Amino acid sequence: MTWCRNGSSRRIAHAAVAQIEANGATSSSVFYSGLGESRILWGQRGSRGFSPVRPIPLRFARRRGADIVQEKETIAVVFDFDDTLAPDSTSSFLDSCGIDVKSFWADDVQPLLDAGWDPVPAYLYMMVQKSNASIPGMPITREGLVAWGKQISPYPGATTIFNRLRRTASSIDSRINVEFYLISSGIGEILRATRIGQQFNDIWACDFLYDEAGGIVFPKNVVSFTDKTRYLFQISKGLVGPAYKGKPFDVNRKVSSADLRIPFDQIVYVGDGYTDIPCFSLVRKERGVAIGVYDRADHDRWGRAWGFVAEDRVSNLAAADYSSKSALADSLTMAVERMSNQIVLRRMTYQG
Repeated sequence: MTWCRNGSSRRIAHAAVAQIEANGATSSSVFYSGLGESRILWGQRGSRGFSPVRPIPLRFARRRGADIVQEKETIAVVFDFDDTLAPDSTSSFLDSCGIDVKSFWADDVQPLLDAGWDPVPAYLYMMVQKSNASIPGMPITREGLVAWGKQISPYPGATTIFNRLRRTASSIDSRINVEFYLISSGIGEILRATRIGQQFNDIWACDFLYDEAGGIVFPKNVVSFTDKTRYLFQISKGLVGPAYKGKPFDVNRKVSSADLRIPFDQIVYVGDGYTDIPCFSLVRKERGVAIGVYDRADHDRWGRAWGFVAEDRVSNLAAADYSSKSALADSLTMAVERMSNQIVLRRMTYQG
């Protein structure tokens, strides 16, 4: 029998069952667990029906004496957004609203930081204050945030890097899948509306509560420094997509390394700023790849970017240019190639 939660897992299950039966196994069952891991249940079918013996994670499952079809292995490429995939979307939005951006950060937000506020809720709070104090009838609204997202221009090559990396993995093994995720301290309504928003399997960012007229009222979701690492664990455990919205405590479930949907050494993290340091450190510690990026046009931030290298925060550092044959595109391609070859090698190696 087979039971799976989604279509892709059903296809995997049917393929696995067919291969098991072709190899002469007496019986088998495949199901899809709540943590995103396909498993095979070995058993025997007798006069009283199917009797399961024990579950085996499908990514490591092996029939006694013969291999079986394994789940399509997955690589996760995780991006920050502002100053990583495109120029600062929050500052550009504020500028489009007629707000003095330099004064906003220096005169409005900085005093809150001096008073002990966390940087992210501080800027979100000040946006609500600015909206409430705006010209009557011109508050900051969901509609305005979405409209601005559609105008964001990503860095060169950012709109095409996704398919290029997918092709890189599939050229090594057609069963290898590359998924993309966005973890940002920016504003979700803007980011989801960008021309690359649909490329991501999931997006975690800051969001507002809105009033009946669509105006911002209060921060609803806040994604700050170490908050970002929480979402890396969700990606690794397979807790992604609409089914896990509104389930913030699921990430605390204990999952063995063998049952992780995406091991950390199959995760690439790309970011530019201080809010990315916890993710850089976690990914590097777990043998993934952390890539720091910087904007060539912003000389003031070059020193900070170099600091990531000097402090061994990142695996590589490159300018924010995703064009074919750019240093950043080459770094991402090499990371995906290495992980793809690693997956193939694991598939050929006994995991018992």
